[in-house]
Amino acid sequence: MIRSNFIKRFLSSIALIIILYFVLNSNSSLFFIFFILTLIISIIELKNISSGLFFVIGILFILFSFFTIFQIKIVNIEIFYLLLIIVIGTDIGGYLFGKIIGGPKLTKISPSKTFSGVAGSLIMSQVFTFIYIKSYQNSLTDFNYDNYSTVIKILILSIVSQFGDLTISYFKRLSNVKDTGKIIPGHGGLLDRIDGLIFIFPFYYLIFFIQ
Repeated sequence: MIRSNFIKRFLSSIALIIILYFVLNSNSSLFFIFFILTLIISIIELKNISSGLFFVIGILFILFSFFTIFQIKIVNIEIFYLLLIIVIGTDIGGYLFGKIIGGPKLTKISPSKTFSGVAGSLIMSQVFTFIYIKSYQNSLTDFNYDNYSTVIKILILSIVSQFGDLTISYFKRLSNVKDTGKIIPGHGGLLDRIDGLIFIFPFYYLIFFIQ
């Protein structure tokens, strides 16, 4: 069962990366259609884990989050990719370290989360972004591994991504549901997959981008 779920998760991840790469490198019309569809699905899935005032606040937050995603992509595509890579590194590190090392649980909000997973997320987010930043050293002037400020920024952004994961997990627990949806085999819903993204982009936008 565990092996079957891992295979589904792995294949789904590959498919998602291919789709995302194709969409991001296609014309603006296709990206906009993909963007709107993602937004609509996210709001629909939000209804599965919230209601009343929380649902209204959630919609407003998602709308603002998607606005920041769109803005950052249009203004600085390299930062857009950087934030995307931080989230990917965070997710992969948390999953691998959590499964391989295991150990004490982080919180009852998300029983699968472990302290080793948190450490793995922080480590892999640094590894992934180091490789990316070294590839674009001349243009990513705000991120430079020659000083410690970049390391701290990546750590903070990875923590924000993990906070997004825990927040969605908290609302799933309140609603007594395992996943926000069933659209992605092995992963669950779309919100299960982009929970880190919808938190890291508005955070970066408000703290660093609009200064």
